[in-house]
Formats: sequence, structure tokens, C-alpha cells
Amino acid sequence: MTNQELADLIFPNITKTVADYEKMYPLRNLKEGAKVTRYAPSPTGFMHIGNFMSVTIDYVLAKNSGGVFYLRNEDTDQAREVEGAVEFIRHILEYYDINPDEYEYRDTKESKGNYGPYIQSERKEIYHTFIKHLIIEGKAYPCFLTQEEMDAAREAQTKDKRRIGIYGKYAKYRYISNEEAAKRIKNGEKYTIRLRSNGNFNHKFKFTDLVNGDMELPENDIDIPIMKSSNQLPTYHFAHLVDDHLMRTTHVVRGQEWMSSIPLHYELFKTFGFKMPKYIHTPLILKKDGDKIRKISKRLDPEARMTYYEEKGYPVYAVIEAVMTIANSNYEVWRENHPDAKFYEFEFSPKKMSSSGALFDLDKLDNISKNYLSRLKAKEVYDLLDKWSKTYDLEFNKLINKYQDYTINVLNIEREQKKPRKDYASLSEVKSQIWYMYDELFKDVTYDFDKRFTSNDIKVVVDEYFNNYYDEADDKDTWFKKMQDLATKLNYCINMKEYKENPDKFKGSIADISNIIRVAITTKNQTPDLYIILKLLGKERILKRINLI
Repeated sequence: MTNQELADLIFPNITKTVADYEKMYPLRNLKEGAKVTRYAPSPTGFMHIGNFMSVTIDYVLAKNSGGVFYLRNEDTDQAREVEGAVEFIRHILEYYDINPDEYEYRDTKESKGNYGPYIQSERKEIYHTFIKHLIIEGKAYPCFLTQEEMDAAREAQTKDKRRIGIYGKYAKYRYISNEEAAKRIKNGEKYTIRLRSNGNFNHKFKFTDLVNGDMELPENDIDIPIMKSSNQLPTYHFAHLVDDHLMRTTHVVRGQEWMSSIPLHYELFKTFGFKMPKYIHTPLILKKDGDKIRKISKRLDPEARMTYYEEKGYPVYAVIEAVMTIANSNYEVWRENHPDAKFYEFEFSPKKMSSSGALFDLDKLDNISKNYLSRLKAKEVYDLLDKWSKTYDLEFNKLINKYQDYTINVLNIEREQKKPRKDYASLSEVKSQIWYMYDELFKDVTYDFDKRFTSNDIKVVVDEYFNNYYDEADDKDTWFKKMQDLATKLNYCINMKEYKENPDKFKGSIADISNIIRVAITTKNQTPDLYIILKLLGKERILKRINLI
């Protein structure tokens, strides 16, 4: 029996050839240097921060070069698919405005692009054509190893301290005749299709990773499965080869954990004579844990989940900026020189990426986020807060919508000035910073008065000030002058230098006067501009509050 006859037995309905698909998916008509990248997640889990760094790099490479960024759903491992994972991936891309140029969405059937289907389970006929080609060429074969036989081989290899896999004497079905293979198939025996490896583990080949540089790696000699017996879908490695070739991918961005797959992918591309894409193996994302630095953990670290940043209310801009700073060492300098540029205008260089690990620091994210939020107009912050709180704090959302203009004014305190305040890093922190401005939240409060002052001291200051000095119509200079007058009357020093030199001569300082008033009205000893807070609250509400003390 010829290889062609065996291939026809296995794939009787496959009539197209590899050459046919080469014509159907021609080289892309792009300008020189344009990059074609893809985000190709497997829906066996939810996106984490490492995935997000990879997809951000994919997007920047394509956008900056005038190329194409596409989304491919690698759903061949259907037994491990997690419900909702596909929809979550789409949500994250839309949320961060990293929109693919080409895609296909399984739930809505919406698609765009001429190189699909972009869902691997819909490309079975294409994979079968390429597998059939290998069988005809004698470069692949049906394998009838049972699970028990493979377990026994693994056990023997482990005991003898050999490499794990089906190769050499363990690949016993690569040596049977086509006739025997056909007989077993006709008898209904289960089989997979394996690559007939032509590699020699003792030989090395040269490979260049754009992050790690030039390296020499041992050839692959394992007869890997390229089609599963259960559903006749290809394995990840084979689908990767076919799709990246036909979709004309130029650059593959993936985690460092895939480095061990290079020999296998190198052989697959070499077997077909296809040009390999260029590979960018991103470093592990690390975090500080006390005095140690370790790999960020999906199990231990909430910030490993992409849901974390949305739940906390970090602005999209801040998350992307934080990721870009660990992706390329020169990004921060570029950002300083291009403060208004889009992040994808940055020219990403794999050589500027650390190969030993990328330290992701939440403090750095907080700093980026605080700076960003402080530069926004109060109405812009309100809009972000409104959108976030609709999902994560509905009670607060109703409150800020009830008092929309008032809330915007509260958010505007000390904002439009040379050095705006930087009170919050995320939208989830806003409520804890401004809650006291809402009577509905000003209940069962605890006051943070300085313990140096008795309740009578506090009552005297508060009653005297609001009954005899405070006037809503006062400008800021007049307001402060009246506070000085009160301080002088009650023997609180208005000159801080003099107070520090002779503290025993005075009841306290002008700072203590203002702080007593501040705490009485807000419960807090640190707030934005007290003058503006009093103006916004209004005297009627203030008088109600001081009666609560």
C-alpha cells in the first residue's frame, strides 16, 4: 500500500492540497517592515498580567509598523476549556481599547479579515490537508499506542533517567507497514497521527530569539502527536505551524515558558520548508515579596488577574503605561519626551526587554495612576467614577448622580493648579477620600482630634468660630484673617516660628485651630483645602454637623 493510499484511507474527504491553501491565503500586501502579530489565547483559563503584556506588545509592534494585529481563538483543547474564558478575553481587549484588525467571535458570529476562520476548531479541514500531505510524504504516520503503553514508556524513561517522549524504540508504530496500519484502522483501533521526526538530539541547530539573542539548541527527535484521536483536531504545536504560516504571521510574542518548544516548532517549519516567524519570548513577571523577588502567582497574588485592575478601578491608561515600562527599559524616557503620544507610537525593541525577568511593582502603578488622574479635569474623573461605580459600588453611584454638579466640584478641589493633589490611585479609593462631603455617609463617625485638646477646648474653638467669625461670603484672605483673629483671642500662636521657640506660652498654634475645625467638619485631620470644603458644604450643613460632636 502506498503512502497516498494510506492518506486517502485516513482522510477520504480531503481533496485540497497545501498548494491550494497557499493560493487561498497569499502573502499580505503590506509595506516593507510591516509586522503581522497575533494574540492567540487558549480558552483554558482567564487572562493574567503576563498575557496582557504579550498582547500589548503584539499591538504596539503591529500598530507602530503599519501592520496587522489579529485575534485567533486556539480552542483545540476542548476538554479543558473554561466557561466564559473566550468572552472575558474579548472584554479585556475592548476594555483596554486593544482592538484586533482581524478576528472572529464565536458568540456573535461577527468576523473581520480575509485569513480566517480565526477559530481553530473551524479550521479542521485545513489541518487535515496539511497532515495528509505529511503522510503522503512519509513524514507522519498513524500511531496506535494505548494510554497504558505510553504510561509504561514514561515510567521506564523516568526510572532510567532518560528524556520523556515517544522516540527511538518507544516509537514502535513508526516502523510498521502501511498495510498493517490500514488493517488496524479498518478494525476500528484508536490512533493518533505523529510526526515522523528526522531530528537527532545529539545535533544542534542555531536559533535567534529577539529577546535572548543567538542560541544553539538540540534538534527535536520526538515523534510528537499532530492530530488527536478523540476529535481529530490538531495538537497545539501543529495548529501553531499551519495558522502562523497561512495567516502570514511575522512575529510571535509569547512567554518564556515556551522556549522549550523551539526545537519542535523549528522542525515543523523545516519539514514543510516554511519560513519561521521571528520569536519574542517575554520574561517572567516578578514581584517583590518582602526581601525576596519571586514569580508573580495567579494563586497567591490578586494583581496577577486582569480582573483585579478593573475591580480596583485603575484607569486604562495607567495599566498600559505600567506594563509598557516593564516591557521596554527605555519606555519611561520616551514617555517623558512624548507626554501626549499614544503608547503604540512607541517603537518597541525586543533588545530593550530583560531576559531575566520583569519586576511589576504595584507602587509604580499607583504612582502612574495618581499622576494621570491628577491631570484630568474634574468632569473626566467624574465620568470614570460614574462608569466604574455602576458595577462596583451602586450605592455610591446613586449618590454621585444625585449630586452630580456638587460631586464634580468636590473632585475639583485643588485640581486646576500648578501642582494638583494626587489623592487617589484608583477609582475604588475615591469614596474613602471624599465620603465626608455627603451627609448620607456622615453617620456613626469617629473624630480624629488631637489628644492634646480636651472636649471643652474643641467645643470652645468650634462654637466661637462658627458663631462669631465664619461667613460664607468671605474670600480666602478674609477667611484666613478671621481664623488668625480667633487664634489670637484664644491664645493660639499665629506665628509658627514663635510657637516652636516658646510652645509653653500658648494653648496651641494657628495650625491647631484650623485642624480642630477640619476634624469637626470632616472627622479627618488631613483633607484638601479647608476653605473650599466649608464653601461647598455651606453653613447650614456645617451647623448640623457641629451639633453631632
